[in-house]
Amino acid sequence: MTTAHSFKRVWLVTGASRGIGAKIVAAALAHGDAVVATARNAQAVIERFGEQPGLLAVQLDVTHESLAAEVARAAVEHFGRIDVLVNNAGFGLLGAVEEASADEIRRLYETNVFGLLNVTRGVLPFMREARSGHVINISSVGGFQSAPGYGVYCSTKFAVEGLSEALHGELAPLGIKVTVVEPGYFRTDFLDSNSLVESPASIEDYAATSGEVRKLAKVYNQQQPGDPDKLAVAMLKLVEAEQPPLRLALGTDTLRVTEAKLAYVQQELSTWRGLSASTDF
Repeated sequence: MTTAHSFKRVWLVTGASRGIGAKIVAAALAHGDAVVATARNAQAVIERFGEQPGLLAVQLDVTHESLAAEVARAAVEHFGRIDVLVNNAGFGLLGAVEEASADEIRRLYETNVFGLLNVTRGVLPFMREARSGHVINISSVGGFQSAPGYGVYCSTKFAVEGLSEALHGELAPLGIKVTVVEPGYFRTDFLDSNSLVESPASIEDYAATSGEVRKLAKVYNQQQPGDPDKLAVAMLKLVEAEQPPLRLALGTDTLRVTEAKLAYVQQELSTWRGLSASTDF
């Protein structure tokens, strides 16, 4: 076992070979923390960060429950503990809800939802034993407000939000913190074909809605306003907070969307309050 005493924190990050996951790994390592960086291709992690005492690169397909539990055990055997879990692994699906096939939807949920559950269940026994830890689930602005073209993807992030809220309540008495992070559009490879799958089916009736979103995604690629390096720094500040939030919106675009939805919900609630309140005995 590598001694963990020289490291302030030990992170376990999924989807760590590229994108936001890789940025978080880099920031944590630069901060002097240890990181168990998992990816479908562990060699890609090593090639990116090199061999170093604070890095343990592990191959993991989060959809395999038994492997997720093995990785959690290996992390504790190597570093002695897991202080921060970042559930980052996932991908997107672009297309109208009706255009998405059952197989596309199933594969998306296997990674974005069931994969997150697999890793979380693998890590939590060690955090519960230590009565300490911080679970960070990477959601999206789409986990708070859905939109045409991203409906199925957003539904997976809505699931992540619901799970995070429940975990927050269940784990707080045990000394374990939970935060769901809602990034807006950050300039990573998320809109590239290796991170965002586009449904091959296309229905003409959706040309003005999800069809336009398909076009915009290509134009917006690598033009996103969010700086992923600053996101990684924000994650360091998050884990250092004595009382971290349940939700953390990242990006001015997320702030705008969140504020607009809250105002819309409040207005609609007020408009329909009479009917809403009329259904009690």
